[in-house]
Amino acid sequence: MLLDYDKLGAWKWLLIGTTVLVCLFLLMPIVFIAALSFGSSQWLIFPPPSWTTRWYAELFSDPRWLTSALTSLQIASVVTVLSVVIGFLAALSLNRGNFVGKELLRALFLTPMILPVVVLAVALYAFFLEIGLAGTTIGFIIAHLLIALPFSVISIGSALDGFDKSIEDAAILCGASPWEARLRVTVPAISHGLFGAAVFSFLASWDEVVLAIFMASPTLQTLPVKIWSTLRQDLTPVIAAASTLLILFTIVLMVIAALVRKGRKT
Repeated sequence: MLLDYDKLGAWKWLLIGTTVLVCLFLLMPIVFIAALSFGSSQWLIFPPPSWTTRWYAELFSDPRWLTSALTSLQIASVVTVLSVVIGFLAALSLNRGNFVGKELLRALFLTPMILPVVVLAVALYAFFLEIGLAGTTIGFIIAHLLIALPFSVISIGSALDGFDKSIEDAAILCGASPWEARLRVTVPAISHGLFGAAVFSFLASWDEVVLAIFMASPTLQTLPVKIWSTLRQDLTPVIAAASTLLILFTIVLMVIAALVRKGRKT
């Protein structure tokens, strides 16, 4: 290997120290938010004068916050299912197909990952205004689906690349129809790719705020939009409590995904 960790000598400690500093730099904002959510002050003051769980109680007793969280959960769940199904079909076509414009289609699916989200949001908002989908649940789902699909195509496509198609062909030779072989042989074999696609699609929708701001209406807001709108009006620690729970839920999903991936490898 070009770099052998055991032979780095003193540089090894420099590498460790740099890694620790970078991790602390990335984690400090999360730690501050979590600390502010338990502060007794009615303003976002650090360090907090004392500690309390009052803001969590207010968060769970406010129907507006609960409605926003439920809206986020519903939209993210629908987006996850659609993203995995459409992503599987798209990845299957791109992996197995041999047609003109294949690479162009692949690039088209990945465009939302490189296109600035605000540009996509403005374009969708203008289009949805024309067709009457602005401020609707369907509009939310379509908008979030556009940014979730690339994750599904990449994750499922990578899993299909590592799958031996001859196993599927053997099932067809044994009497299964092509789609029966795909559903009963291919899908279980690439379940790790499907699970990864589901997790990242859910998080792409659950955490999205820019698209959600453009798609939101006074009666339809996701949790990130509720946090943003409240932040502009009042710097109450309830925002920190909601943000902490949002971060915690995201971390739990990522840990579950990592454990599943690790279990798959072993």
